[in-house]
Amino acid sequence: MTKSAKELTVLGIETSCDETAAAVVRRKADGRAEILSNVVRAQLDLHRRYGGVVPEIAARAHVELLDAAIQQALDDAGLTLDEINAVAATAGPGLIGGLIVGVVTGKSIALARGLPFIAVNHLEAHALTARLTDGIGFPYLLLLVSGGHTQLLAVEDVGRYRRLGTTLDDALGEAFDKTAKLLGLPYPGGPEVEKLAREGEANIPLPRPMLGREEPHFSLAGLKTAVRQAAQQRAPLSDQTVADLCASFQEAVAEIVEDRTARGMALYLERFGEDAPRQLVVAGGVAANQRLREALDGLCQRKGFTLHAPPLSLCSDNGAMIAWAGLEHFAKGESDGMDAEACARWPLDPEAPPAIGAGVKA
Repeated sequence: MTKSAKELTVLGIETSCDETAAAVVRRKADGRAEILSNVVRAQLDLHRRYGGVVPEIAARAHVELLDAAIQQALDDAGLTLDEINAVAATAGPGLIGGLIVGVVTGKSIALARGLPFIAVNHLEAHALTARLTDGIGFPYLLLLVSGGHTQLLAVEDVGRYRRLGTTLDDALGEAFDKTAKLLGLPYPGGPEVEKLAREGEANIPLPRPMLGREEPHFSLAGLKTAVRQAAQQRAPLSDQTVADLCASFQEAVAEIVEDRTARGMALYLERFGEDAPRQLVVAGGVAANQRLREALDGLCQRKGFTLHAPPLSLCSDNGAMIAWAGLEHFAKGESDGMDAEACARWPLDPEAPPAIGAGVKA
């Protein structure tokens, strides 16, 4: 009997940024998933005074929080390590200090218990979350939007990704956070911008970079600069003006994402044919933004695609997606040795040609 025909249970560990997370996920013999536990211990209070994540502080917090998070995940699942089939941990990309904490902890548990270890690509875990929640098949188009990455990818199979577009400068989550910071909003900024946008009017003219371009790349640095200039022109800012700036920024982002994703859809169908499954998955922390979901839902309705968006609890970093990505590989008979290393950069499509100006974010 192959591994894929068995029921498998994996402990997942996530420490790539500022969430210390652990989860237990089961893959049933028929391929369906069951989240048995999902523990996330945020570090917001530790980083808020600095206006962003401090890598050294994050790594130290992972050391202090991870063991308890793992034990709670096991307790919530009603299992012991004797009932776990493998251990998966995020090995990259991310902040190297935090990654090392998770990888060393995961390998230590696996070695002590004689269990297989799976080094998980954090971006792949986001990419496969829709298979965890919705059970969708391959292929599908992925819009990955997070604090560090903004990409459009064709997802062909587990471990097989083709990058169609990427950001040439800021990632979408980064643009939200930087906009929040220049407007004096508290950390984390993205949710604050979305909150205030609901109280404002999108009545401040802002550019929509890259609209209509053939390649489905993104560029958000210019939009962020335009927000700064608009704020300076209107200083001192009233609460209503801040809300209007947030609404205008968010509306510009929605239009940019809609346009770029539409181009990605066209390239996806060129690659797989008009009869390919018309599935769009949006994943990553910014996938929690409701205006973005509305824009993508409208686009999918016009283009005949089905939108798959994770529940809000699985948009931000979490251990369940790491456990599931590990399960996807483990079910294929794949695992890693004790020499697996943490790596700060780990692109999903290492063969993608360089996008001029994108640098390491490609």
